[in-house]
Amino acid sequence: MLDNECKPKKILIVGGGTAGWMAANLLATKWKGTEICLVESKEIGIIGVGEGSTPHLKFFFDAIGVADPQWMPRCNATYKNGITFDKWSTHQGFESYFHPFEAQTDDLFTTPHFFKNIQARKQGYNVDAHPDKYFLETYLSRNNLGPLPEETFPFGVAYGYHFDSALLGQFLAENAESLGVTRTYGNVQDVIVNNQGNLSSVKLGDGTTLEADFFIDCTGFSSLLMQQTLKVNYKSFKDNLFNDSAVVMPSEITQALPVETKSTALTNGWAWKIPLRNRFGNGYVYSSDYIDGDQAETELRQHLGLLESDVQARHLKMKVGRVEKHWHKNCLAVGLSQGFIEPLEATAIALSFNTVTQFMQYFGEGKGTNKFEEAFNKDINSRFDGIRDYVVCHYKANQRTDSQYWLDNAANNNISDTLNRILSLWKNSNDFAADMYKYKLMGSYQPKSWACLLAGYGVFPQKNIDPSIDYSAHQQEIDDLSNFIRRCALNFKNHNDLLTL
Repeated sequence: MLDNECKPKKILIVGGGTAGWMAANLLATKWKGTEICLVESKEIGIIGVGEGSTPHLKFFFDAIGVADPQWMPRCNATYKNGITFDKWSTHQGFESYFHPFEAQTDDLFTTPHFFKNIQARKQGYNVDAHPDKYFLETYLSRNNLGPLPEETFPFGVAYGYHFDSALLGQFLAENAESLGVTRTYGNVQDVIVNNQGNLSSVKLGDGTTLEADFFIDCTGFSSLLMQQTLKVNYKSFKDNLFNDSAVVMPSEITQALPVETKSTALTNGWAWKIPLRNRFGNGYVYSSDYIDGDQAETELRQHLGLLESDVQARHLKMKVGRVEKHWHKNCLAVGLSQGFIEPLEATAIALSFNTVTQFMQYFGEGKGTNKFEEAFNKDINSRFDGIRDYVVCHYKANQRTDSQYWLDNAANNNISDTLNRILSLWKNSNDFAADMYKYKLMGSYQPKSWACLLAGYGVFPQKNIDPSIDYSAHQQEIDDLSNFIRRCALNFKNHNDLLTL
């Protein structure tokens, strides 16, 4: 049933965690008057693989009217300017690079110079096209400066966060309840489907029946409603992305809190390092086709200097892929129930946020019908596939030769036509950014992000060291940009100081 504003009268969210409570907050904020109930089990734990975000988490909190000081201390949260990718490339001078979030100074001042020097470097000229020289948030991160400028600074800076996912779930639950969301505990034993094939109710272990007009599936990898009950097909990304496992453990804070996530390539995967106020969160994402859990844990402990430590590790399995329909009949899948891409780019929260907000938009435009279900599913699938392509590109472009895992990733030709075209443009185009727009290849990432990745790994031809060519003008431009960025950075505070405000 619908109300007069073409919203469902009652929504049941099955499953909690970050995805479930994000959905509850967004729905309660935007669809006032709709009765919203969330049922979660006290027995089923939260996966909690990722403790980092893109700027979409900021967009989410803005949408529900929550400011940073209200939630960050509660969740041991820190700020995030971007991600450092370390040891993915063995090219001299390209062993590490930083992928910054957006700052208005980039598009207005520095990105054009970045692309200009990329093109010159692709032609073999001896110019510096490493992305670390060109962006404000890279400088902020390298100097441990947070992303909040003085009020007099005229340019906007996007940022993400690092956070304790369990504490974030608790905060979001409390906030949703303050907005009128009803919270119920129980284990779903049965899902009831009516004669039209729509979901009508769920039955809990204690015999309670919960009815609703619309259902949100936040049941994690089990995808109880969307896959198990409604039989929506699942598309695996296993041929594109080999990793299927992770081992995670905390470590002590031993330094000033970084303003970045660090992703370090290891022998058969990569390790994340995420700074919280009270600890570092660490994990090793790997493929069980190449090493087992014990080997992965040993390598992670060695990487962290914790071989002799008694700190406990958790082992997780990951199912990488997506459903073919995220909205089907009277059900929407959000979070792990709709799909998962390894947390290399910290995109899980962004996908959940976009799924819920776009659903509300399409549902409203369709006057409460499934008129735009197909268009919505196409959009969300495109987001998943675009992120997959970008993550695959990290592996395809890697320069490591120390294990079969990395050799197989570089040789893997199970990549999409879109990614093939992007790599071809990088190699052959005279204007990479313009051609990305021309052929509508941006997907989930803008040309600057693709350029940071490929330039950051040193995917260039050999330099043409021609003594007759004067490169001083290029170097002068880079020096001028560096001075400009340094002056901009004077408007930003130390990260630790920012967290105590």
